[in-house]
Amino acid sequence: MRNIKKERRIGISIIFAVLFITSSCKKYLDVIPDNIPTIDNAFTMRSEAEKYLYTCYSYMPKDGDLGADPAILGGDELWAIYQPGRPEFNHYIFEGLARGGQATVDPIAGYYWSNMYRAIRDCNIFLENVEKVPDLTAQEKLEWIAEVKTLKAYYHFYLVRMYGPVPLLKENFKIDEDIENTKVPRAPVDSCFKYMVSLLDEAKTDLSLTVGNRNKMLGRITQAVAYALKAKIMVTAASPLFNGNAEMSSLKNNDGTALFNPTISPEKWVQAAAACKEAIAICQRAGNRLYKFNPPVPRFKLSDSTRTGLSIRNAFAERWNEEIIWANTQSISNLTQKVAAVKVDHRYLDNPRIISELAPPIKMAELFYSDKGVPIFEDKTWNPGKLVLRTATAKEERYIRKDYVSSALNFDRESRFYANLGFDGGVWYGQGSEDDGNPNSLFFVSSRKGQPNGKVEADYGSPTGYYVKKYVNWENVQGSSVGDYKVTEYPWPIFRLAQLYLLYAEALNEADGDQAEMFRYINEVRDRAKLPTVQFSWENYSTNPSKYASKTGMRQIIHQEQLIEMAFEGSRFWDIRRWKEAIPEYRKPVEGWDIEQSNPDYYYRRRVLFVQNFSTKDYFWPIRDRDLLINKNLVQNIGW
Repeated sequence: MRNIKKERRIGISIIFAVLFITSSCKKYLDVIPDNIPTIDNAFTMRSEAEKYLYTCYSYMPKDGDLGADPAILGGDELWAIYQPGRPEFNHYIFEGLARGGQATVDPIAGYYWSNMYRAIRDCNIFLENVEKVPDLTAQEKLEWIAEVKTLKAYYHFYLVRMYGPVPLLKENFKIDEDIENTKVPRAPVDSCFKYMVSLLDEAKTDLSLTVGNRNKMLGRITQAVAYALKAKIMVTAASPLFNGNAEMSSLKNNDGTALFNPTISPEKWVQAAAACKEAIAICQRAGNRLYKFNPPVPRFKLSDSTRTGLSIRNAFAERWNEEIIWANTQSISNLTQKVAAVKVDHRYLDNPRIISELAPPIKMAELFYSDKGVPIFEDKTWNPGKLVLRTATAKEERYIRKDYVSSALNFDRESRFYANLGFDGGVWYGQGSEDDGNPNSLFFVSSRKGQPNGKVEADYGSPTGYYVKKYVNWENVQGSSVGDYKVTEYPWPIFRLAQLYLLYAEALNEADGDQAEMFRYINEVRDRAKLPTVQFSWENYSTNPSKYASKTGMRQIIHQEQLIEMAFEGSRFWDIRRWKEAIPEYRKPVEGWDIEQSNPDYYYRRRVLFVQNFSTKDYFWPIRDRDLLINKNLVQNIGW
């Protein structure tokens, strides 16, 4: 899949009319092909059909794109600089969606509506014409059809997460179709999920277990991808936002068809658990396992804490590692790493390519567990009380610079806190450093005013005092010359095995399923972070030791475990919505440290950056006013 973009450019000159069919204001959803002979030409031989297959992939949403993916800078997980004079990326999502600028005239990220339907249209064209290709083997035909059906399910899923019930485009309209028949109403949300699952059920057995030519085909859809996508879709369908959401019961089509069923169906969780179990088995057969850092030829010594941190970081940032089920080759991490990186090599500070802008708010720092494996405000051994400062001792020197003064919030935390976050005084392993046994040789962040990473320009630096270490590949090197920053790129992961494990645990808990299985998979994820089991941590360290014994308590534990493990990967944005927990989460103010201060007594004062506003209507995107005018059968989402 690395060459998809290149091959797509070649294909454009041959099937130009197919790839860029001119839209018509009279043709709702843009699904009627304008040039049948051109489409026929695109399927006259295998090489041309393959280019059209790549076209179907080319619509993949740009996961991790700071200016296009609403799940990265459209919520409360990351904050950025407001209206920078010299922006490194398009702040459209951040300044519009995260700061409450959504509207019906021109919805923020509303382009996904037309883009996804254009993608589905091209998927339909492929499915309708691939049988014509004379030199395509029977096996290739089966696999390509299955890939496109999986893409079609994924594109519908993206729309449903954003808009809720949507029109289903099962096939394209005929060229002579009456225009009124093209004005499709929204399908009930249960019908949307049922259709996606049916596509995946048709596709999954015809896919290869793994890709053949890894250099060319990594990123292509396999059995593991289809099974994992089905599991995620079914968990989403079983979640409170879609399963018995009474707040949406008044959303109906013009003919009175209800688009949400207000009755909760426990059976959906049972089915979701079964889909997760099946997906895990397929992924394990395909060779997926939780990633652990173990270079074949150790280049230098590593402490246990450093190795654990690299296992956590690299599970996301090492390209095509064994935990990655599917990654998006349309989304490469170069810019994201540049904007997240910190100038930790203090010898080379004059480097304009390192921006350090992506900033987790304090509430994200508070999310991670204590080193005992429980929430910090439940840990009876970890109680900072009011804001206090601490000086790092030899006990903390692998995480915080020895003799450095930092906030108590940064001490005695779990490994994922230190692997995911950079902070003032925090050790930052990478930049070509060696863990040679001398902690003072490790790079670290110093971000108070006047320090190497302190605020010196309005357009650079973290607005909260925290940084996203997770995004930055540990092998990146900040060079000695201006602008010299060597980035090790990776495609943005869409599915990791750890997420599938936690979805399975969630579904088992909600379905009153096998409790031993539930604990097994959540504890496997915790074990990589060197945390005790859920049972041991809560019994020995929590102020609520029996919390894990109840369904409600375990739900809270699993949700927090997911938010921690999948932090900054674009999962939180959708998860807190499907759980219907977005309103209380968004009511927590976006806070950071007082980065304009040099004295730690003043630097470590909470500063409110923004107070977000989120209500019931914000769970779903508004449909663009223009689309409602074109298609009178569409109804607007509640509240818009």
